[in-house]
Amino acid sequence: MKNILFLCTGNSCRSQMAEGFAKKYWGHEFTIYSAGTKKHGMNERAMSVMKEVGVDLIGHFSKTTDELSSTQFDYVVTVCDSAKENCPYFPGVKIIHHSFQDPPALTRDMTDEAEVLAVYRRVRDEIEDFIKNIKKIL
Repeated sequence: MKNILFLCTGNSCRSQMAEGFAKKYWGHEFTIYSAGTKKHGMNERAMSVMKEVGVDLIGHFSKTTDELSSTQFDYVVTVCDSAKENCPYFPGVKIIHHSFQDPPALTRDMTDEAEVLAVYRRVRDEIEDFIKNIKKIL
């Protein structure tokens, strides 16, 4: 099976969502990973909105690409502009970039939890739509 890495800045939200959806839709065809250029820990709201759609991120943990250095990837998908600009060198690997907005940054100053979760759900749904169609660009 071919290996796909979803890469983001902190591996706490967007790349974890992408990994979860990719495993759901394509786990029978690919081995799926996620990592960050840094470690930020798992985002509880991301975990919560993913669970709402039947994707449980329990058991996932925030990691960097250094922790996956023994894995040979066929595809690396950067899901934020920062990861694209700071992406480590992966020789012979097809790099795909699709930036999603960062829910923690978008909601930093929000106080209404319903509004915060609405942002997370919107980004989650955008990531799911992208993942459903990812084979068209691989």
